[in-house]
Amino acid sequence: MKELYILDLLGGFILKKKGLLQRSLDRVEIIGNKLPHPVTLFAILALLVLVLSAIISQFGISVEHPGEAGEMVEVTNLLNREGIQHIFLSITDNFINFAPLGIVLVTMLGIGIAESTGLISALLRGFVLSVPKQLITAALVFAGVMSSVASDAGYVVLPPLGAVIFAGLGRHPLAGLAAAFAGVSGGFSANLILTSLDPLLAGMTMDAVMMVDPAYAETMNVAMNLYFIIVSVFLLTLVGWFVTEKIVEPRLGTYSGEYREKLEGLNPVEKKGLTWAGVSVAIVLIGVALLVIPENAPLRAIDDGSGDFTLMDSLAPFMSALVPIIALLFFVPGLVYGMATKEIKNDKDVADALAKTMATMGTFIVLSFTAGQFVAFFADSNMGLIVGVFGANFLESIKLTGIPLLLVFILICAVINLFIGSASAKWAMMAPIFVPIMMQLGYSPEVTQMAYRIADSSTNMITPLMTYFALIIAFAQKYDKKMGIGTMISVMIPYSMFFLIFWTILLVVWILLGIDLGPGSPILYP
Repeated sequence: MKELYILDLLGGFILKKKGLLQRSLDRVEIIGNKLPHPVTLFAILALLVLVLSAIISQFGISVEHPGEAGEMVEVTNLLNREGIQHIFLSITDNFINFAPLGIVLVTMLGIGIAESTGLISALLRGFVLSVPKQLITAALVFAGVMSSVASDAGYVVLPPLGAVIFAGLGRHPLAGLAAAFAGVSGGFSANLILTSLDPLLAGMTMDAVMMVDPAYAETMNVAMNLYFIIVSVFLLTLVGWFVTEKIVEPRLGTYSGEYREKLEGLNPVEKKGLTWAGVSVAIVLIGVALLVIPENAPLRAIDDGSGDFTLMDSLAPFMSALVPIIALLFFVPGLVYGMATKEIKNDKDVADALAKTMATMGTFIVLSFTAGQFVAFFADSNMGLIVGVFGANFLESIKLTGIPLLLVFILICAVINLFIGSASAKWAMMAPIFVPIMMQLGYSPEVTQMAYRIADSSTNMITPLMTYFALIIAFAQKYDKKMGIGTMISVMIPYSMFFLIFWTILLVVWILLGIDLGPGSPILYP
C-alpha cells in the first residue's frame, strides 16, 4: 500500500505515510516470521537446557532453597552418565505428565460436541440479535469475550457475524468486525465461567510452583483467577464499546462499499434445540449441586475435626473435579442440541464429532511432547529455582518490587506476545522463570498468572503472528479489498492500548484492596 492511515488517539489527525509505529510493527512481523514453529522452539530449548546444565554445573553455583531453610541447591548435570540415563527413562513420563495435556483434551471433548453440533454458534447469534440496537456494540464485544468458552471458535464465528450485523444496521461493517475481534482476541482471558484456558495455564503455573514450594502447589486449583476474570468481562465490554463508537467507527466513516447483507435470526429448529439444551444444562447443574451441597456429598470433603476446617477445605474435591464438570456442562447440552436439530442421529455421529475435535488438537499434542521435555528438564536441572532466587535478589537490589515490578512484568509479556502468538507456548517458557521470581518477592503465583493473561490477551489483536490474524484480514477484505496487515493493525491498536491500560489498572486496584483472585487464591505468597 502506498499510503497507510494510522489513527492518532490524542489528536485524531491522519498521517499519510508510514510512521515510527508502523515501521516498528513491520520489523516485528519480519522478526516474528523468522522464529521457528513452537514445536521446534521447545525442542531447541530442551536441548539448550541440557547443554547449559552440563556447563553451569561445573561452576559449583548453589543457592539456599527458598522453601527449605538451610538446604542448598546446585545445578544438576543432565549430560553425565546418570543424567543421560534419566533423560531416556523419563521422556515418556515427561510427555504423559505434562500438566495441561490431559486437562485440555478432556475439556475439549465437551466443548467439541457443543461446537460441532452448532450450539455455540446459535447461542452467540441468538444473544447478539436479542439486544436493542443501541446496545448492539456492547453486546457484540460481550459475546466476543464470552466466546472463549468455545476455545478458538469465536474467531471463526463472531468477526464475520459482527460485520454482517453492522452492515444490516447501516453501520460500517469493519467496525462490527473490529469490535467482535477485539472481544474475542483481547478478551480471551476473561469470562463469567472457567474455560479451557484456565486449566491450560493453571497446569503450567502449578508445575512452576512445584519447583519452589510443592506444598503450596497442592493447595492451588484451576479456578485461581475466577473472581478477577468475571469482573474483567464487564470492564472489557465497556472499554470495547467506548473504543468502537468513539474512536474506531468515526475514523472509518460512512461505509461506501457495495457489499450489503441481511442478518437472519434463529430458525425454529435452532430455537427448539436451544430450549432443550437449556433444560439439559439445568439438569446437569442440579446433579452437580447434589454432588457438592449436601453435608456428606461425594464431592465434598468431611471435616477432619482439626478446628481450622474451612469452606474451601470442604470444597477441595469439587475444585479438583472442575475439569470433567466443565466438559460435562458442554457435552450434555451440545449432545441434546444436536439430537434436537438432527445434527446427531446416532452414536456414530457423536464418535465422529469427538474424533474431529481431537484431530484439531494434533498440533497441541505434539507441542505438549516437546514442551513437556523442556519443562521437565528445566525443573530437573534446578536452573529454574536458581534463576528465580538470583532474579529475586537482583530485583530486590534495584528496589524494583511491588506494583512497579508487576507493571514491568506485564510490559515484558506484552512485547513477547508480538513475537510468539501461542499463549500456552509463551507461558510454558515464562512460568518456570517468572513464577519463582515473583514468589520470592512476595507475589502469589495466581497474581503472576493473571498479570500474564492481561498482557497476552491485550496484544493478541495487533500481532500478525496470531494464528487467526490472516483469517480476520480475509473477512475484512470482503468489505474492503485493499485491507492489509498494516491497516488491520492500525484499526485494532486503540483496542489493544485501552484494554492493556484499563485492565492493568483493574489489577492494581484489586491488589491494593487485597481481594482474592479466585477461590483460595490470595494476592500475596506467604
